[in-house]
Amino acid sequence: MRSAFIEELTRLARLDRNIVLVVGDLGFGVVGKFAEELPAQFVNAGVAEQNMTGLAAGMAMSGRTVLTYSIANFPVIRCLEQIRNDVCYHDANVKIVAVGGGMAYGSLGMTHHATEDLAIMRAMPNMVVLAPNDPVEAKLATRAAVEHRGPVYLRLGKQGEKRVHATDPEFQIGKSIRMREGGDATLVVTGGLLQNAMEAAELLASRGIQAAVISAPSLKPFDAQALNDSTALFTIEEHSVIGGLGGVVAETLLEREQRPRIFKRIGLPGEQFSSKVGDQDYLRREFGLDPDGIALTVERVLSGK
Repeated sequence: MRSAFIEELTRLARLDRNIVLVVGDLGFGVVGKFAEELPAQFVNAGVAEQNMTGLAAGMAMSGRTVLTYSIANFPVIRCLEQIRNDVCYHDANVKIVAVGGGMAYGSLGMTHHATEDLAIMRAMPNMVVLAPNDPVEAKLATRAAVEHRGPVYLRLGKQGEKRVHATDPEFQIGKSIRMREGGDATLVVTGGLLQNAMEAAELLASRGIQAAVISAPSLKPFDAQALNDSTALFTIEEHSVIGGLGGVVAETLLEREQRPRIFKRIGLPGEQFSSKVGDQDYLRREFGLDPDGIALTVERVLSGK
């Protein structure tokens, strides 16, 4: 996803000199080409994310479109005051890009897990929250974020994510993408887990359960219409079950007076930090976010176990 992001951003920045990328002294294997080709549109703020965010807000208020970029939760939690007071309060044209959402940097432990970020950024006034599900959505979300005037949080994976979309879908902020039809259950997924959800749906189909799959790259604003007629609804996210996609869907359903027969959030428990360390695939298996784990949860809930 991060490669799709930087390729699209470089293309857009060639066309618009007001686009500036500000990094926290990392990612040069990915952003190096941008820095070499467009040095006047690139700033290394050093390992100082609070300064990075304040700098970005000032540049945005001077007419630039500014993107900040760092690992996992560092461009969010470390500089939350600057995001709230400098970016959101002034409705500044800053795009906060977090690479390695969820547990992509799992082997480095919970300090590098981004598993509360969606809830935090959803709560920020004026903030749009995007969590694309594959490299195709990452490219389209990058374009949409740059075109949007105002704060955007763009949560990306790290590397190696499989392309799920065969062609570019219609992508709009505030809209979801229906990937598969099915009348027994609906799987709503965000933040890089679309491939796992699609594979889980195949496993369920082999067991006689037809599951629809909806990709939800836009969490704020959220596509309420995508949930119509869902009687057994499952949200899937590499994030705490508190305040992320599951929270969005629950709030949306209740406000619309829409009550599915079954509603289940599949994600990380919100009561404690993960004490597990390992690569992303290992951690996804441990938390039931791999295809087998998702299918098993859906099957058990539908059977009432």
